[in-house]
Amino acid sequence: MPTFPRQKFRDRVHAGRLLADELAREPDLENAIVLGLPRGGVPIAAEVALLLGLPLDVLNVRKLPHPWQPELAIGAIASGGAVVLNPEVVQTLDRPESTIEEAIATQRVELDRREKLYRGKRPMPSLAGRTVILVDDGVATGATVLSAIEAVRQHLAKQVLVAVPVAPLEVYAKLEEKADHCVCLLRPDQFTAVSVWYDDFSEVQDAQVRRLLDQSAKRFHEHSA
Repeated sequence: MPTFPRQKFRDRVHAGRLLADELAREPDLENAIVLGLPRGGVPIAAEVALLLGLPLDVLNVRKLPHPWQPELAIGAIASGGAVVLNPEVVQTLDRPESTIEEAIATQRVELDRREKLYRGKRPMPSLAGRTVILVDDGVATGATVLSAIEAVRQHLAKQVLVAVPVAPLEVYAKLEEKADHCVCLLRPDQFTAVSVWYDDFSEVQDAQVRRLLDQSAKRFHEHSA
């Protein structure tokens, strides 16, 4: 496991550079794409994409909350129309079909807003047959990233790599089980919260996400011209 001063990252850019160093050792990245999980994962994903010379995009994921226990997830929806359900929670619902439809309709509004805001008129890139690198700024419970892994698999990705700076040891084990491989720089026993592992964990704004995506798209357009 890498050793950092005070076992912390300076900021998201620093974490992204360290992740890129680790990911550079991965085989079969020729046709890979980096997907950041908004908002905090995007600055890290942008640094990874830049240093590895890969395209950058986002994977928006919205939890489908249980109608009576909002902290409990029925499942999740993600960019490109993917729907991931939690069978154990679904079977506790009185009217599963209508409840799921209502939850999807409600969360689709915010998902569509973010899709338009972040991607503009650019369509979601095809993931079929590609290596997908999912990036977030850290993982606490793993629910969002686990949903993202399943969503990417629904898009027929060839393999799914998860890249995160920090995650609890037990959550890292779950990610490693569900993804083809998980690159996680710090796996502390005493986790507390993602923000604890950064000197600067400033909130990422929508405008910053859009700017990073536009910069990456422009870079690849110029490269292919």
